[in-house]
Amino acid sequence: MIHPFHRSIVSCLLLLSLLLLMSFGSFNPKTATAAVLETEEAPGQMLYQSRQTLRDQTGNRWQAIAFKRIKPDGTISLNLRLVGFPGVVELDHTQPLILTTSLGQRLTAKNISRNVLTDTLSATNIGQYDVMPVLSQLKAEIPLQLTLITTSGSVVKLLVPPNAIQEWQTLATLEV
Repeated sequence: MIHPFHRSIVSCLLLLSLLLLMSFGSFNPKTATAAVLETEEAPGQMLYQSRQTLRDQTGNRWQAIAFKRIKPDGTISLNLRLVGFPGVVELDHTQPLILTTSLGQRLTAKNISRNVLTDTLSATNIGQYDVMPVLSQLKAEIPLQLTLITTSGSVVKLLVPPNAIQEWQTLATLEV
């Protein structure tokens, strides 16, 4: 039988340990902060990027890279590149990206994979989409799902967290 004094000491030690763990953030995960990368690709040509990892409905990881390119002539593009694991998925590069909010709003982004991906990047596990026309219609506080069509006709669904939408919209506002 444990003496009441020892039980008090064990209880105090457990409480102290719990408080220490909480103070180190073990039970308080920090929210992701915006991570927009800026690169000067050439004189007067800027590239801004935001990268996130998303998961599909089967738990596979995807890399989402939103990037804005501003060329010296003032041409601006804002694209989203989605990268799945090779051999796991084959995206249909003729199909648009479908963006669906939890309120039922459905938007599409043109698939530009064939136009922009080089031979070394033309793997069917990569899709690139022009999101400039639809990005301003999204609200970070409204959950978003991306739907990709595969070459077999099946769909891949990716859930997008609010911080990713916020970063993408931050990209849209950046200027040289």
